[in-house]
Amino acid sequence: MHALHKLPLAAALLTLFILGGCGEAPSNGASAPDVPHGYQSTLRVMQNGTAATFGPFMGYYFRPEDPSDLSRLRFVCFNEDGFYSSDAPVNAKLFEGTAVLTRLPGNRNDQPQGQERILPVFFDEAPKEWLETRPEPQDEFLHFHSMHDGRGARMDGYWVRHKAVADFTYDMGGRVEDGSPLYHRVTRGPDSDFARIVEFDKGPQ
Repeated sequence: MHALHKLPLAAALLTLFILGGCGEAPSNGASAPDVPHGYQSTLRVMQNGTAATFGPFMGYYFRPEDPSDLSRLRFVCFNEDGFYSSDAPVNAKLFEGTAVLTRLPGNRNDQPQGQERILPVFFDEAPKEWLETRPEPQDEFLHFHSMHDGRGARMDGYWVRHKAVADFTYDMGGRVEDGSPLYHRVTRGPDSDFARIVEFDKGPQ
């Protein structure tokens, strides 16, 4: 977090989006999110004989569709401590959805460089080959988040499809305004306006 001033504004906000208060108890007296049974904030995935980790992220909880297969996940996302929306109730469920395990073409040398935990690449700067790995329907899988291991961010991770369970303003709890790549009005159903980003996650520092 100490290096946010070195990032472009959008990238700095993306780092806040992932890191802010992750795992902390609500500070406003609200009860904790009602996480469904079997959902976890962090998953360990075996890939080609090596262990990788997915998560944790503020307000997100995952479970495999099949306990023996981590290639497809279900997830729920809460407005934990009011982090994502200023007009949705604190700790209310905002999204549910699907995450699909995918490996992006290339290697770690193709990732952006920096000291921050999260290094984002927006779609207009991302290689076409990365975007072509999106599952169908591609216009709904708009967010990729990498796994991480002892060497940092990996090229494999999950494409995520967000389905809103309510109408609300996605404004990072009032920290961003209209014009930010993160800000948008969300309506119930598939969120086709979710920020289009490929994120490389080095893991908790």
